[in-house]
Amino acid sequence: MQELEKGTLSIDSENIMPIIKKWLYSDTDIFIRELVSNANDAITKLKKLKDIGEADFSDDEEFKIKVVIDKEGKTITISDNGLGMSADEIKEYINQIAFSGAKGFVEKYQDKLGEDAIIGHFGLGFYSAFMVSDKVEIHSKNFKGELAAHWISDGKAEYSLGESDKQARGTDVVLHVNEESADFLLDYKIREILEKYCSFMPVEIYLNADEDPINKTPLWTRKPSEITDEEYKSFYKSTFKDFNDPLFWIHLNMDHPFTLKGILYFPRLKHHMEQVEGQVKLFCNQVYVADNVKEVIPEYLLLLKGVLDCPDIPLNVSRSFLQTDGNVTKMSSYVSRKVADKLNSIYKKERENYEENWSHISPFIKYGSIKERDFYDKMAKSIIYETTKGDYATLSDFIERNSGAGSEEPLKEIYYSNNKALQAQYINLIKEQGLEAVILETGLDAPFISYVENYENIRFIRIDSALAEALKGEEVSEEEASTIKELFSKLNENIKVESLKTENVPAILTQTEESRRMEEMQAMFGGMGMPMPEAKHELIINTKNPLIARLVKEEDESKKELISNHIYDIAKFNQKQLTPEEKNEFITRTNEILLKLL
Repeated sequence: MQELEKGTLSIDSENIMPIIKKWLYSDTDIFIRELVSNANDAITKLKKLKDIGEADFSDDEEFKIKVVIDKEGKTITISDNGLGMSADEIKEYINQIAFSGAKGFVEKYQDKLGEDAIIGHFGLGFYSAFMVSDKVEIHSKNFKGELAAHWISDGKAEYSLGESDKQARGTDVVLHVNEESADFLLDYKIREILEKYCSFMPVEIYLNADEDPINKTPLWTRKPSEITDEEYKSFYKSTFKDFNDPLFWIHLNMDHPFTLKGILYFPRLKHHMEQVEGQVKLFCNQVYVADNVKEVIPEYLLLLKGVLDCPDIPLNVSRSFLQTDGNVTKMSSYVSRKVADKLNSIYKKERENYEENWSHISPFIKYGSIKERDFYDKMAKSIIYETTKGDYATLSDFIERNSGAGSEEPLKEIYYSNNKALQAQYINLIKEQGLEAVILETGLDAPFISYVENYENIRFIRIDSALAEALKGEEVSEEEASTIKELFSKLNENIKVESLKTENVPAILTQTEESRRMEEMQAMFGGMGMPMPEAKHELIINTKNPLIARLVKEEDESKKELISNHIYDIAKFNQKQLTPEEKNEFITRTNEILLKLL
């Protein structure tokens, strides 16, 4: 038996320490990604060497990566039939921890390989194995037919290197799993990790005796013209576990000045008030890196679902790297521009479809507009508003059709409703006057209209805020106004008596737009520790309403109080939800009024 060679690992502490620190604070399961990526690289490199005439194997040979769990032996073995390593190559690629196998390979053959990239950094990624192992072995035989090598280390400074009885070309990495990591010996656990990190690697990956590979062909690597709508939908449903079809998708493909491929999907929301939570998966050469990396993907596009494959992003991506890398900023801008182009295209070419799905896509557009001025500028002409006429209009179209024929001054104030059901009476009153409002009912609309007001010469006002002015009719005498105020003085100290243009409403409760926005801000941010002024509501009594006219003439004081309280509560219905106490009083009073009618 040949005597084993003894040696000491060559560790460049300056280079290895950041890697160790990264892994110490990362998910332990990353070792599977690193080792399977290395196996993938070994096969990819061998294929490239054949392409340039420096390696030879049968065209019928099937390449695959195997992950085998031995529960009794407490080992996990990752095997490939790639180019393999000799003893000398193990010394170079494994023992010198800071050496990048991929970098050396590419530098050696850069004139012959073309632009296709290699995934990993073999020497670095390999040492993630010691995150879960007491001991790691390598059995490897290279494509040149040299003697197979056997390497053993417990992760400390020493290793053993000798001959192996391995006959087939390729590499087997055997992990002797430690007690703390025993969960990784469970089949379902390794399957989950492989599906998370390796679902789209180009080389087939098999777990134990499975007949079907874990991974599948990444749709984003194919040409859009070759992909059917059903394939896009199927990929979306299987990748994001969504039973609903996406609204539409954007296939990204850029080669210069950086490489970026991917597909972004607009998900279908169950209803327009649903909290939007997307998932954009970042890959590096088909290897999963992370979800929702804000430095690469504009924050507002994280509301979408999709995949982005960026070969220029390292597997062990760090925030500091992303924040200082110039290409990352370009990637983010490119993705944003492509999304805006797609939305504008649908608006122009498929207006009916665009309007039909507006409730689903508007959260992305509005949030994106708030977060990025450039995105708003690109989308401004395609942002539509639902109107009380039952159609949709852009801001410019709405202003034009409501400015009045022959008017030299464009509309400066736009009425809006933030609750069609609650404000139905106000909407009808607006319609009676030949006016219209826009419907803004989502949680994003309040900050969105404030944002739009900053860039457009327009002011949004909720319909009840300016309703009294829009419906204002004849003057009311001071004597009549004083009499009516007395009837409601105990209910609201801020009372106005008007002769409105309609008889259909006895009273309107209004609030100024400024007061409302302050109230909404307080509700959203809890006042941010600052005292907020109490919201002031104005009660407008309509003398033209028959009920008010009868109430003035009524001599029974108990009836006056009963009816005036009821009128006040009815006015509240259009402004806000009644409190439980107010609802109880309203129901009790209603029953009392009905009894008096019998």
